[in-house]
Amino acid sequence: MRNDAPEQLPNGSGDFVSRIETELLQHRKVLIFGDINDRLARDVCSRLLLLADRDATAPIDIYINSPGGHVESGDTIHDMVRFIRSDVQINMIGTGWVASAGAHIFLAGPKDRRFCLPNTRFLLHQPAGGTRGMAADIEIEAKEILRMRERLVRIISEETGQPMERINKDIHRNHWMTADEAIDYGMVTSIIRDPRDIPRS
Repeated sequence: MRNDAPEQLPNGSGDFVSRIETELLQHRKVLIFGDINDRLARDVCSRLLLLADRDATAPIDIYINSPGGHVESGDTIHDMVRFIRSDVQINMIGTGWVASAGAHIFLAGPKDRRFCLPNTRFLLHQPAGGTRGMAADIEIEAKEILRMRERLVRIISEETGQPMERINKDIHRNHWMTADEAIDYGMVTSIIRDPRDIPRS
């Protein structure tokens, strides 16, 4: 007798992923859509570790469409992508918008394997934060945000080839880029219009 119940796999939150997400996972495709937060970071990292452990010879396609979110959650995914890419080929594919912490994650992909669809927009800006309380604590948090900005600027510079001076100037306010502009900036390898445009060698 045929069983039409959807295949389900538990995710980090204790819920269940849908059949379509399970199929995507089986085809080694990971989606990073929406706000970057702790729950998303756990789910994405779980999938990446599973796929890397399951078969280190097959590539993983990571699709990202995000307005950004928590810097620390973005750091978690960024570092995990870099952690597994020493053994596994990673293809990073941007769609929609790749903004803020989402752009930080996108830059974790190898320089020669960062792709995007034609209408993707990219946003770089400096980290924002706010705190209340004792004056000494506010001063500490302000210094930490400045250190965070310096670290993120250094990563952008290393991954794009742009000088830190230009990046600091660009992110003083929101810095939007089209797909073509992101190629010129060094963020994107090429624009893809067909799955066959992704190199598989």
